[in-house]
Amino acid sequence: MNAPDFQAWAAAGQERIEAFLQRVLPQPDIAPQRLHVAMRYAALGAGKRVRPLLAYAAGELSRADVERVTVAGAAVELIHAYSLVHDDLPCMDDDVLRRGKPTCHVEFDEATALLVGDALQSFAFQLLGDYRLADDATAQLEMVKLLAVAAGSRGMAGGQAIDLAAVGKTLSVPELEFMHIHKTGALIRAAAVLGARCGSGLSEAEFARVDSFAKSVGLAFQVVDDVLDADAPTATLGKTAGKDAEQGKPTYVSAMGIAQARALAAQLREEALAAIAPFGARGARLAQLADFIVLRQF
Repeated sequence: MNAPDFQAWAAAGQERIEAFLQRVLPQPDIAPQRLHVAMRYAALGAGKRVRPLLAYAAGELSRADVERVTVAGAAVELIHAYSLVHDDLPCMDDDVLRRGKPTCHVEFDEATALLVGDALQSFAFQLLGDYRLADDATAQLEMVKLLAVAAGSRGMAGGQAIDLAAVGKTLSVPELEFMHIHKTGALIRAAAVLGARCGSGLSEAEFARVDSFAKSVGLAFQVVDDVLDADAPTATLGKTAGKDAEQGKPTYVSAMGIAQARALAAQLREEALAAIAPFGARGARLAQLADFIVLRQF
């Protein structure tokens, strides 16, 4: 499968998620209008949609219905969007630019941005209740629990708490890994596993391989993010470059330098590919996503 083929597949997935979110998010003329306008501002029209793409690629392993995977991928993307809105608030990272446009609290106000995050999070779980994702109700409840854990104190929110506590400190590489397995990696792992669980036919050992792949990819995503934050301009990133260093945040670049950080990302890519090697050609999309994440320039 060549790069143009992957680009077409990825574009189709991104368009499918965008169309679904456009349809299901509350319309801007529904009260409270300002909140709904702000929710759509935060969730629509931008972003790489890496998490839904991981869900689609993993869903191919289990021959999952694409409509089911779309719901699961959208739910994860809404959790991600809410986290970005809250991360950008003055009480967190205090940023003014996200995805090439003003952050939600700048475009609207802080109180609205706080409510946008709350509403996007709850709407993600509403989607998981509105649609059937698994033939067995118990299996679907486990999927809801999986996303809840990934978003909570033992996942993304916990990682953010560790990140905030680490400002101005020096962390070792293992400490950075622990932080980012939670902050960034938890949702990425949830996306892949949820996508796979929308289908059938995989053993628990095979689900574990999907999770192992996503764990390595999630860490690689953060390593590359740290490199780009230090090395790429704001116009390319679509968010404020150099923010981590300015705020005294420990990163893979500050811990090991750009060259070693790039080498670590490459190593994590190899580990990810090794995890899905037994799937053969069925894992091709996941392999392409690993390449996209590690080799991206923004």
